[in-house]
Amino acid sequence: MRIFLTGATGFVGNHVARTYADAGAYLHLLTRSSSDFAALNGISADTITGDLRQPESLRSALRGCDALVHVAADYRLWVPDPADMYRANVDGTRDLLRIAREEGIAKVVYTSSVATMGFRKDTTIVDEQTPVSEADMIGHYKRSKWLAEQEAIAAARAGQHVIILNPTTPIGPGDRKPTPTGRIVVDFLNGKFPAYVDTGLNLVDVEEIARMHLVALDRGTPGDRYILGGENLTLKQILDKMAAISGLPAPTMKVPHAVAMAFAFFDQTITGKLRGKEPRATMEAVRMGRKHMFASSAKAEHDLGFQVYPVYKALRSAMDWFVANGYAPPFPHA
Repeated sequence: MRIFLTGATGFVGNHVARTYADAGAYLHLLTRSSSDFAALNGISADTITGDLRQPESLRSALRGCDALVHVAADYRLWVPDPADMYRANVDGTRDLLRIAREEGIAKVVYTSSVATMGFRKDTTIVDEQTPVSEADMIGHYKRSKWLAEQEAIAAARAGQHVIILNPTTPIGPGDRKPTPTGRIVVDFLNGKFPAYVDTGLNLVDVEEIARMHLVALDRGTPGDRYILGGENLTLKQILDKMAAISGLPAPTMKVPHAVAMAFAFFDQTITGKLRGKEPRATMEAVRMGRKHMFASSAKAEHDLGFQVYPVYKALRSAMDWFVANGYAPPFPHA
């Protein structure tokens, strides 16, 4: 099978690329000139340098493929120019789907996000049927992913074979950037996580997410969304698990959201607006943290054969990888 894959140098996309390569797929990998090509070591594939914001330049590479797997996204909780994020996430998705139709590509797997789900301020566990609208989307990243997902749903309703996967918070080895979640792990390992806020996440093994991208080519209902999640955990529980794995102390001080918001406002103003650098804390992230992002993967389990695993193994693998690659010093239990 010949597959055009976007996002292969990113965290999730790299695991997806390796899963397809191991299954014998012939891969065309979309990369940017600024991509970290070291992430592609060991993957047999053709690489195409391009940009989601210039979709027509990708047409010749898409031509003749059996499937489009669109994992790439601009995943930042702070951007100096939000319009650039919408061009990549929304316009790029719409145009890739259009070109795939025009070139007769049989199947599309679109990687959305659990961020598009209808989370509440309590600890309600949501699923694909929980009511949600654009008004529920906090910040540009969530809103852009929600709008992009609407493009995928609309394409499927018009007859295109599009399966939509909604991973929760992936964890595991190889988070090179790292992602915002990976940064939590790195900061903890470096002793830079003195306090926590009352929030919750669903952590999922990135390798199981990758396996579902292979399965989704043959299973699932076009236009349907499938949450790919693992354990629902509070931030405090995540930190305690990392403490148990590493032997490092877990923070015991809980910070009110109002205090966290004040710090984020200061950091975003000084670091972001005045210095032009990405702040460590953003007001958008704090607002998102008011909602516990707890989710159910029952639909994916039933329809796709998705497996929900305890997060310990993936979390341990992530911590070991960060230490082995110089992001943090060895920890006592290493």
